[in-house]
Amino acid sequence: MKIKILLSIAATLTSGLLLFNFIQTPPLATSEWREYLGGPDRAHYSPLKQITIENVKNIELAWEYHTKDTSGQIQCNPIIVDGVMYATTASVKAFALDAATGKPLWQFSDSREASASNTSRGVTYWAEGDDKRILYSAGPWLYALNALTGKVIETFGDSGRVSLRLGLPEIAQNKFICSNTPGTVYKDLIVMPVRLSEGPDAAPGHVRAFNVRTGKLAWTFRTIPHPGEAGYETWGKENWKNTDVGAANNWAGMAIDRDRGIIYVPTGSAGYDFYGGNRPGQNLYANCLLALDAATGKRKWHFQFVHHDVWDRDLPSPPTLVQIRRNGPDGRPRLIDAVAQITKSGFVFVFDRVTGKSLFPIQERSVPTHNALPGEKPWATQPVPLKPAPFSRQTIGDNDVNPYAKDKDELKARLAKMRHKDQFELPSQEGTLIFPGFDGGGEWGGPAYDAETGLLFINSNEMAWEMKMLPTPKANDLAGLTQGQKVYKINCAGCHGTERKGNPASGYPSLVDVSTRRDHAFVNTIVKNGKGMMPGFSYLKDDERRALLAYLFNEEKKEAGGDTKAALFPLPFKMKGYDKFLSEDGYPAISPPWGQLSALNLNTGEYEWKIVLGEFKELTARGIPPTGCENYGGPVVTAGGVLFIAATRDGMFRAFDKRTGKLLFQTELPAAGFATPSVYEADGKQYVVIACGGTKLGTKKGDSYVAFALP
Repeated sequence: MKIKILLSIAATLTSGLLLFNFIQTPPLATSEWREYLGGPDRAHYSPLKQITIENVKNIELAWEYHTKDTSGQIQCNPIIVDGVMYATTASVKAFALDAATGKPLWQFSDSREASASNTSRGVTYWAEGDDKRILYSAGPWLYALNALTGKVIETFGDSGRVSLRLGLPEIAQNKFICSNTPGTVYKDLIVMPVRLSEGPDAAPGHVRAFNVRTGKLAWTFRTIPHPGEAGYETWGKENWKNTDVGAANNWAGMAIDRDRGIIYVPTGSAGYDFYGGNRPGQNLYANCLLALDAATGKRKWHFQFVHHDVWDRDLPSPPTLVQIRRNGPDGRPRLIDAVAQITKSGFVFVFDRVTGKSLFPIQERSVPTHNALPGEKPWATQPVPLKPAPFSRQTIGDNDVNPYAKDKDELKARLAKMRHKDQFELPSQEGTLIFPGFDGGGEWGGPAYDAETGLLFINSNEMAWEMKMLPTPKANDLAGLTQGQKVYKINCAGCHGTERKGNPASGYPSLVDVSTRRDHAFVNTIVKNGKGMMPGFSYLKDDERRALLAYLFNEEKKEAGGDTKAALFPLPFKMKGYDKFLSEDGYPAISPPWGQLSALNLNTGEYEWKIVLGEFKELTARGIPPTGCENYGGPVVTAGGVLFIAATRDGMFRAFDKRTGKLLFQTELPAAGFATPSVYEADGKQYVVIACGGTKLGTKKGDSYVAFALP
């Protein structure tokens, strides 16, 4: 009898241990927000519980800090360490505040740089003993600052800064480069994302690690392989050294499993983005998730999401480190450490962190190849996950036009003329619908992950774009034009239009009256170095840049002339420009929803809920149900049960019940918050802070960071 009782107790204990091992545990987050997106797992998660689903309706403005800088967007996700908040302004000045009060402590900008050429999504903190550093990038430079004073650390690199071109080949030394996203730290290394041109002038996007103390280059992983390296055969024979092939860069940021020493690096497309006749093959390691040894940069495994990309299908955000509940070979439940990656295409891929094995089935699906542009060699298949289902629509049918548009018939006619039956329809001269759009689907804000529920929260866009390819102008096509007109037509007209009127709906300003708004020095710097979403045209010669400015400022002589050999586009086709598919009154030409928030159960691969995110208030006032709207910046989720998100062009800040998607709180921000919030505790109180820079999508400009807390 005693033996039976003991066996029963042992079985109960064993069952309990199995159940304990089966329970997903929240990541090792703290009451601070010490890293970009909350932690090395990029889970956007806080363990704080002071703000709950019951009391979140009572939160109010705790403080607002004005940067007095409205020169561009603020996309920053601030970090909070030891009661100090570190962030950046619109013109990429780093600063520190008291996290409890918003009182400024210091601000840094480099007098050696006239202006930075990047937007900034935040900074990185590193400390060892009394050595506490902020590492951040402005323009083509990585800086190391004293976290307490904001002063440059002179022993780092060249008087406190290191060129982000360090470790790239000679052909890249004069090309556009910056970094929008904070680097990822492993021990005494920082691995840096970089943004590069998306044209044939792009530098190669090799992944590089720098020593945080000295700034010296520690290792390089070549994303365009050299002879003898794995993947070399997936490119043209000389692509590794060609000046018209580049990129395959990580710009979106990375996640890291520090216990295993593995860094997960998502990469973008090869340049030129929309024509690859000069880069035949699968093009590894573009459009890949790379699992690299964080100490050495050696590849452990990879997965390519798009083969031979000609649609600009960059991986848009850092991956998220998660845990998946599955039954093992013995039928008993177990937890698998996994990495989840969202895509612009609206897919979620989930892999075993160590082996790279997909945890859901993936099909290599045949895609259109018969109607490629001359010289193009498209890939015949593309990987599509069979589960989870996409979080965004995949195609638009002939009747899926905006039912509220005044010009429905015209929209149907425009759609009928474009290739639009498959999301992998090839670029064409007649026009191809890009849907999900160039900005997703998923975007750079990335998803939030809650281990308690196993839910991945993804905000997404539902915007279609029109892509039309044009034969590249040849020298004789430019006869009769002035030198400035030639340079403009070749390099600028695709986005700003042949008449310089721009396309404000797509984010391209008019240049007709640029002389009334900016001076020569400012425009020259922007043309050379880029700014925001515009890349720099560093390959233009000085006389070509002067001629372009003379044309833009209406100061040039009208006679034709000038040599444009350096400015000529080196490929046979070039995209006309980034044009959204819009109705005549400026709304998306497709039927709603136009923005969504989805909660995906990663254990089952099924969605728990989906809701529209955002609204056009004037349409709601007409009795139209909320449509959702474009959104940039991600959500955060808390142990208190609350999901916070701004992101929408309607300028609202919202809180939802993470389990149901029920709206719990909303308030209008001083300007749209195109950024990801941060959640932290200071002096015993929980705060949530969001950058309110506006500007994007034609919204009003802002300059502030706003923090909310309970009364």
